[in-house]
Amino acid sequence: RMFFNDVGNYKRAVKRFDDGHRLCNDLMGCLQERAKIEKAYGDQLTTWSKRWRQLIEKGPQYGSVERAWLAVMTEAEKVSELHQDVKNNLLNEDVEKVKNWQKEAYHKQMIGGFKEAKEAEEGFKKAQKPWAKKLKEMEAAKKTYHMACKEERLAAAREANGKTEASVTPDQQKKLHEKVDKCKQDVQKAKEKYEKSLDELNKCTPQYMESMEQVFDLCQQHEIKRLTFLKEALLDIKRHLNLTENQSYATIYRELERMILGSNTQEDLKWFSNNHGPGMHMNWPAFEEYNPDQAAAPPKKKKPDGAPPTPSTDHVAPPGDRSSVSSYDKNQTYSAEWSDDDQPAGYSGNENGGNGNSFEDDSSAGKGVRVRALYDYDGQEQDELSFKAGDELTKTEDEDEQGWCRGRLDSGQEGLYPANYVEPI
Repeated sequence: RMFFNDVGNYKRAVKRFDDGHRLCNDLMGCLQERAKIEKAYGDQLTTWSKRWRQLIEKGPQYGSVERAWLAVMTEAEKVSELHQDVKNNLLNEDVEKVKNWQKEAYHKQMIGGFKEAKEAEEGFKKAQKPWAKKLKEMEAAKKTYHMACKEERLAAAREANGKTEASVTPDQQKKLHEKVDKCKQDVQKAKEKYEKSLDELNKCTPQYMESMEQVFDLCQQHEIKRLTFLKEALLDIKRHLNLTENQSYATIYRELERMILGSNTQEDLKWFSNNHGPGMHMNWPAFEEYNPDQAAAPPKKKKPDGAPPTPSTDHVAPPGDRSSVSSYDKNQTYSAEWSDDDQPAGYSGNENGGNGNSFEDDSSAGKGVRVRALYDYDGQEQDELSFKAGDELTKTEDEDEQGWCRGRLDSGQEGLYPANYVEPI
């Protein structure tokens, strides 16, 4: 295992400068990705709200419950704005703050790397140089001593073998003994030199440790600044992400709750009765004098009491769109041709396999025959059209038995008009 004071092992402390600069880039990249997510979510909320607001307004729901339902769309629009604010805060404040701090904390050199890292490395090298020189001398002395010990052991072994072999002459035995004595002297000299170099190394070790710690403390001071800044930056990010601390966020849901709790069942039922039930105004038949100068408008076709709405269900939602909903005319009229034997046309949520919505887009919308008005006509009721002689409009439903057609003005308004007031173009 390598230790900090080992020669060259300070490089991890120096590398921390490069790591700190890279971590700033990583944090900015992280925030930029989150900003994209916030924007995408806000855009999806807006698209969803816009689409469903149109569908709900055209759908059969009415009264205060309709307003409460639409309040959910308002909630989505306001929450979308808050998420767009989160995106802007992340990019314009947090990312910029990290970028500016990084620029101030790390100074790039022309030759590559950072000034702070170079200064730290030079400081460590300077602190380590004297001790590293002594260490090198000590290692050489140790090596010399160990080699001398090895030579002594070999010489002693040769001398011992020479005493047991008859072929070794006394003169040779004397030389072997002299070799052993010389090796012992070399071992003693090498040992003394080794001990001396080790002692000198140990004497300069405290100063070496102090110098290394001083340089390391300078690195720590820079790291303290980085960690402190990072903590502050993360707290700012948390503040921008945490919508529960935003007063506007709480207000959105208080308003939504108020709208939902404000829905009134009895008022909605009364409204429906007055507009589509027994409470409606009725133009009962009355005697009218013949006027040869103006064609008489036929009696208006009325919906029989109790006849259920019959919205179109032949629209097929595009692939992948499970929540497609159609336009539905709240003011549409219904045929008066019915008898006790006729069953009103009902519809079920299972007509599309149980997965479709209860009011689908009418694929026939926009079709019709162009006609031109022969006379002026002022609509007598809310669901009747008004036009001047010469105006052009689109007939969307053929004449019924009572002489009324359904049509659409170029302005988009739909309603009933007398069939004998127009002619095909």
